Amino acid sequence: MATLSEIQALLGEPRFNWSDPVPWIEMEQEFGIDFPADFREIVNAYGSIQINGQLYLEHPASHLLHSLRETIREDLEFWREEDMAEFLPSPLGANPGELMPVASATTGEWVFLRVPDEPSSPWRVLVQELDSPAHILHEMTFNDWLLAYLRGEDVTVCSRNFAPDRPFWEFLP
Repeated sequence: MATLSEIQALLGEPRFNWSDPVPWIEMEQEFGIDFPADFREIVNAYGSIQINGQLYLEHPASHLLHSLRETIREDLEFWREEDMAEFLPSPLGANPGELMPVASATTGEWVFLRVPDEPSSPWRVLVQELDSPAHILHEMTFNDWLLAYLRGEDVTVCSRNFAPDRPFWEFLP
């Protein structure tokens, strides 16, 4: 599994460095899911950011304008009420095999974490292209997926045209 230091080597030093578990605990209780440790580690390090002017990652702290908890609520409502779920290969939710929306891109992709079928199995990343019914399940953890994205590899959301020199990030306003 890719490490925070490997991601930092490409993305740069994080400046959020959150350590209070309360926002995660509250969010996990609300949605009935324990988010994977690698995802939490990245989000705690960087906070609510936009990577390469393209990929949005958010932290669940409620004082932030862009809160992951609020975004997940809105995304679940969107995918359920707009009959968009028919474009997904699995239902949304916290049960094994279900999907939880955790990120999006300015280029029209949504990033989901796929809940493992077994507690000992790894989480996977599914990317849904909003402008088509296409989706791809990436057989990798979130950190592995993010590292591949930062390297410019094709993980459905592709950074090559957005960061030709090197990856960059900025806090969300």
